[in-house]
Amino acid sequence: MTLKSKKDVDFNSTKDPYAQREAEKYENPIPSRELILQFIEHAGKPLHREEIAEAFALESEDQLEALRRRLRAMERDGQLLFNRGNKYCLVNNEDLMAGRIIGHADGFGFLKPDDGSDDLFLSPREMNPLLHNDRALVRVAGVDKKGRREGAVVEILQRNTHQVVGRLYKEDGFTYVVPDNKNIAQTILVQKGGAGKAKQGQIVVAEIVEQPTKLHQPIGKIIEVMGEHMAPGMEIEMAIRSHELPHQWPDELLKEIKPLKKEVPESAKEDRVDLRAIPLVTIDGEDARDFDDAVYCQKTPKGWKLLVAIADVSHYVQINSALDKEAQKRSTSVYFPEQVIPMLPEILSNGLCSLNPQVDRLCMVCELYIDEAGQVTRSRFFDAVMSSHARLTYNEVAKMLVDGDEVLAEKYKAVLPHLQELYALYKVMRVSREQRGAMDFDTQETRIVFGADRKIEKIVPVVRNDAHKLIEEFMITANMAAARFLNSKKMPKLLRIHEGPGADKLLNLKTFLGELGLSLGGGEKPTPLDYMHLMESIKGRPDAHLIQTVLLRSMSQAVYSPELKGHFGLALDAYAHFTSPIRRYPDLLVHRAIRHCLQGKPVESFFYGVPDMVLLGEQCSANERRADEATRDVVSWLKCEYMMDKVGEEFPGIISAVTSFGFFVELADIYVEGLVHISNLAQDYFHFDATSHQLRGERTGINYRLGDSVKVIVARVDLDEKKMDFELAGRQVVMDTKPKKRRRKK
Repeated sequence: MTLKSKKDVDFNSTKDPYAQREAEKYENPIPSRELILQFIEHAGKPLHREEIAEAFALESEDQLEALRRRLRAMERDGQLLFNRGNKYCLVNNEDLMAGRIIGHADGFGFLKPDDGSDDLFLSPREMNPLLHNDRALVRVAGVDKKGRREGAVVEILQRNTHQVVGRLYKEDGFTYVVPDNKNIAQTILVQKGGAGKAKQGQIVVAEIVEQPTKLHQPIGKIIEVMGEHMAPGMEIEMAIRSHELPHQWPDELLKEIKPLKKEVPESAKEDRVDLRAIPLVTIDGEDARDFDDAVYCQKTPKGWKLLVAIADVSHYVQINSALDKEAQKRSTSVYFPEQVIPMLPEILSNGLCSLNPQVDRLCMVCELYIDEAGQVTRSRFFDAVMSSHARLTYNEVAKMLVDGDEVLAEKYKAVLPHLQELYALYKVMRVSREQRGAMDFDTQETRIVFGADRKIEKIVPVVRNDAHKLIEEFMITANMAAARFLNSKKMPKLLRIHEGPGADKLLNLKTFLGELGLSLGGGEKPTPLDYMHLMESIKGRPDAHLIQTVLLRSMSQAVYSPELKGHFGLALDAYAHFTSPIRRYPDLLVHRAIRHCLQGKPVESFFYGVPDMVLLGEQCSANERRADEATRDVVSWLKCEYMMDKVGEEFPGIISAVTSFGFFVELADIYVEGLVHISNLAQDYFHFDATSHQLRGERTGINYRLGDSVKVIVARVDLDEKKMDFELAGRQVVMDTKPKKRRRKK
């Protein structure tokens, strides 16, 4: 169905409140999801597709096909259930839950519900017909022995794993692939004649031709042989295929961008505020290539005026275009060490959209007036044309503003006064941030430094200086202003929401803190400020980094959603992503909503409705997780490769996580993590205490607790598994693996 001009549409049986939106989207509009749900609920019984079509007088082939696709999409998203009588009925949300499947290497899994409630445990039997990342409708079946809600699969809504990367094995007349992705526990049985020229032990890509069922494992055929071993760069190629990351541009898109030139056409600059004389500058990392944002600050009698100019991606990426479809499909740029899979083609991401120095660029500007106390008093958005006056790095700005580097100050003397105002404003806003309780977790990020032939030379920590924090603060302020602006206009929008700790996680957190002589204020409803006070109290402690890790784990993962649930970590009632539209699709959606308002159009005519935003939020959140998992796989492999020649060496480290089967240790100054298995501890029976994050020896009384310092020896490095095994230095290793009878205390 094709995009068309706006017109009103009146359906025969009912006036659709979203008819105008549907008419804007489609040549032959059909009832909205909202109206279909209302109609089935009013009918009070399941309905055939033909009955729904008849009720809304849908007769043309186009409309009937569009209705079929919409009902299938509503079924996939858990809004409708297609029963055995081939009828559509409403999903009873009290009994059934739709969500994403998270697989585990040991065969079991979890359903992560769309409504944000606690995960449902799925036994290996329930996981048999499922693969990681599938969508399913699950019934709450009860509570297992560990007190977890347990689910039973009612229906598989969507298959999301279509190919698998792994090693090929041939045994006893069978050929199968063991997936590289450890979230997939099933092996892929290769169909007869489907192995092609692939040989034993080779890394291959298998296309799944038959999805798993309750009785049969997935069946596939080999579509690509990647090689005998992991050559330099292959870890990224494996991650791309394993996580099915889109990485090739469709022909339709390439045809669409062919007319684009390197310069912004003069016609595009018309009817925009001209900011080319304003000394806006970009501040990014040394290796950055796409520049989303530029900033400028000016002192005013009552405080400061801050301009945050953001690349105007929405001008080039039109709704429903080939560019838009591919950007939505990718949702985010994926950043691997020394390689990027961009959301947009290079002519846009590094060219026309990027705020490169000394060239005209289109932008959308957030203008903020901030008082002496660091509070935003008013803000507005407008379209503009700008020219960045300098491309600065975080280190350069920190050297000028913090260290007083005179050479750099002379080099950038034209923009230095404005940088100094930016720094003065940041220091005021920093105080305001701390007063409201916004969290600032000092998590340790690392960077892999490569030498010749992509050989890792070292792994170094990324140090955040005041320039990093300055830009971060201004981006947060602009994002907050965008959310509030769209809320005031009652626009359908995609927000970044971050919920606080749930009751169970909060109880575990308080028990853990109590063991360390610490406490979290706020009772059953702690605020961000309570978290902030606790983090202030642990500064300087050797285990501060690990306590912060436990605090982080007590909170939910941030996601995209149209629901106004606020951002707990930033202590904000409303927050959106506005400042990175080159690399994040949600930011592009926010830009489109703001432009719709700036053009004075009614809310009802916006291309997206709230249901659209719900679905786009789920897709963008899932693709963000996919990108994170792919990056984590690559980094884990590279770190294992780096440790290959260090087997047998001794290192100091800190216990970074404790499990029932042992504990993980992060090596000091190297920032790699490995497992000390429980079988390699002193000869004792150890009890795992999940609440206090420790293993306790039954006979010896030895405790291994999160945050403890230990010395370990690198015992084994497994590249295929992307993991390392450590042994405690100076302790006896249990070599006898024969089962022993034990008397356990009741």
